[in-house]
Amino acid sequence: MNLGLRAKSALALGGCIGVVLVVAVVIGAQTLGAIEDNMGSAFARNVTQLSKQRILAPVQRELVLSQRLADSEVTRQWMLDENNPAKRKLFFAESERYRQFFEDKSVSMVVRKSKHYYFNDNKKPFSDQARFTLSEKVPADKWFFSTMRSKEAFNINVELDVALKLTKVWFNVPVIDTRNGDRIGNAGTGLDLTTFLNRFISKREQGVTPIILNRDGAIQAHPDRRLIDFASINDKGAQHSTIYRLIRNVNEQDAVRAAILAAEEDSDSLPQFWVNLDGKRQLCAVAYIPELKWFVLSAVDVRAAQVIDSSLLLPLLVGAIALLAVLVVAITIAVNRILLAPLLKLTNSARQVAGGNYAVELPHAGGDEMGELTRAFGSMAAQVRSHTDELEGKVEERTRELTTVNQQMASASKQIGDSIQAASLIQNAILPNLEMLQTLSDQHFVMWRPRDVVGGDFYVFRTMPGGCLIGVVDCAGHGVPGAFMTMIAYAALNVSIDNLGPNDPAALLTDMDRRLRAMLHNDPAHSQVATNMDAGLAYVDFESRLVHFSGAKVSLYWCDGEEVGEARGDRHAIGGKRIPSFTNKEMPLDANTTFYLTTDGLLDQAGGPKGYSFGQTRFAELLRRQAGRSLAEQRAAFDAELASYQGDLLQRDDITVLSFRFA
Repeated sequence: MNLGLRAKSALALGGCIGVVLVVAVVIGAQTLGAIEDNMGSAFARNVTQLSKQRILAPVQRELVLSQRLADSEVTRQWMLDENNPAKRKLFFAESERYRQFFEDKSVSMVVRKSKHYYFNDNKKPFSDQARFTLSEKVPADKWFFSTMRSKEAFNINVELDVALKLTKVWFNVPVIDTRNGDRIGNAGTGLDLTTFLNRFISKREQGVTPIILNRDGAIQAHPDRRLIDFASINDKGAQHSTIYRLIRNVNEQDAVRAAILAAEEDSDSLPQFWVNLDGKRQLCAVAYIPELKWFVLSAVDVRAAQVIDSSLLLPLLVGAIALLAVLVVAITIAVNRILLAPLLKLTNSARQVAGGNYAVELPHAGGDEMGELTRAFGSMAAQVRSHTDELEGKVEERTRELTTVNQQMASASKQIGDSIQAASLIQNAILPNLEMLQTLSDQHFVMWRPRDVVGGDFYVFRTMPGGCLIGVVDCAGHGVPGAFMTMIAYAALNVSIDNLGPNDPAALLTDMDRRLRAMLHNDPAHSQVATNMDAGLAYVDFESRLVHFSGAKVSLYWCDGEEVGEARGDRHAIGGKRIPSFTNKEMPLDANTTFYLTTDGLLDQAGGPKGYSFGQTRFAELLRRQAGRSLAEQRAAFDAELASYQGDLLQRDDITVLSFRFA
């Protein structure tokens, strides 16, 4: 089924958009997953830090009040003179004021010298007398003597009542004699953390399981009270309920242990790890509370926590699809107006020219490639009409007198000498732009830039059943001399192709060298004028899917988007001092491979900050970056790269780059 350009363009556009859409969906899903993980990580850190502060805030408050009471001069003076009635009265009045601010409404004091223990709370009547006397021999009293011997600024003891399932924290702050630094007693209070822990557990975020552990992993608080290890403090030999019993995987258990150790070493850190908990993969963060020697672990089910609002995704998806649909319509309309419609008009004009109507009206020639093609076609039609008129005139002129012929020849000679622009049109006429466009369509591009109005570079294209010949030729010189050399080279090459066929590039170069030597080397002026030329010819065999290449100081480059290859041409030029020998090289014709022929004008072009030549390394890197794009995009990229590198420097030589690919 033969499809028109519109159908092919629509299919190509649809295919490209489909590929882009699939890639976008895959990348979007991966990006969304990464964002969800990152936001989940931040959410886990924030929740854990907040949980730590919820527990630590009441503890710090009670600790600060206990420290102020212990550091009070009233407290210090009374403990130094315990039996002084005035000091006793003043101290207990102050301790009662502190007791009202304590959360537990209790206050305790121990005088080291007498070992008297004082305690007041709301449950018993107030007393300024010692409740009892501590003894170092009593195990329950050892906490006081340890506090007196310790160098720590305070001591916090966690007491778990298994029977009542209550958690009590005792704050013990030593009272220091400022004269010698001795510890003369102890002051503090108690705090029932049960209410705070219940509030901490009940006010959990959606998808978050808050857990409190001790250093051994025993569970101190959990939303499921059945998992709380009430025996972890008082019963050292009991079967403890630990976090490790909830995690089956050994590696994940090791991750929990490592996180606990890391948090203990740096209480400001929040180590994170992934575990399977309650049948779900959850992100965990751990924070250490050194005052209580507890670890706060927050297990976050990232999906259940909804760190990303899923209600926002549907409008984004609908908007993206709508935008894509608008883009497809816009591109289709643009391609039709910019490319297809002018091309159809130009095709109709070509049919009329083929029918003999040389005065056909061509479409408006814009400043883009279509405009350039229209102008080139107009030039070709004008040249054909001119040549037709000229041939008819020459038939008539054969019957005229010799003087009329001489006048016309003189006029033609003057016209050639005075009109370089006409020479440019003639040179353009030999270039196979239309043939390449009709045969290769958008599977080729040509960058042809004479240094002057006309130049010494040209390119060739011939087709035959089963293959085609593509090549570039760089004649010595540029400007008018170079242009005349192109005419000679063009004629010699055409004769060689007509005689030998296009499928042996090495034989064509050899025959072309022989003919040029026969034409030019017999002229005595040959030694004073450079008549050598570089060339590269590639015969594309469609049946064997091979590219046969031979070059005279011109290489054939190829690139598949990753690797850049070079089929080097032979070292001798055509028409040089030595008679050359040319060889053919074969390369596979892969659908994903783009081929490039270039004269030395691009490679030798000066530019950059130091004015160095463009060079083969930069050229190869340019091919690697651009080979995967369409050839129209590559042409634009080549133009931009050359303009950027050349800057304000003048063009050194004629530049020709010819690229092609075959699906």
